[in-house]
Amino acid sequence: MLSSAITAWHLVTAPADLRCGMDRLLLQVQALLDRPATEGEAYVFVNRAGTRLKVLCLDRHGVWLAVRRLHQGRFQWPRPGDTAWTLSGEQWAWLCAGVDWQRLSIAPMAGAHPL
Repeated sequence: MLSSAITAWHLVTAPADLRCGMDRLLLQVQALLDRPATEGEAYVFVNRAGTRLKVLCLDRHGVWLAVRRLHQGRFQWPRPGDTAWTLSGEQWAWLCAGVDWQRLSIAPMAGAHPL
């Protein structure tokens, strides 16, 4: 599976026009992150409704472009403000499942006691 080869998942937080193809999305990555897309990293875009994702990633042979759609609910997306948000592989798996990955990845508070 492709996800095992990805070292970082970058969420582009502003909603994107998912009718765009890989060339236009590559230009958006470069413009928003102020650097070219890097091999082994994935760049994730969301539509305005938050129900579809487009994933763009490069490997040594070319470019992958994949789409994910939820049948119910919305993807849990960071609030606008940051240009991009970087996820771990585990956080990516939760995001794709439609789970609130931000709540699952919060570190325990100092001095908190386990239940």
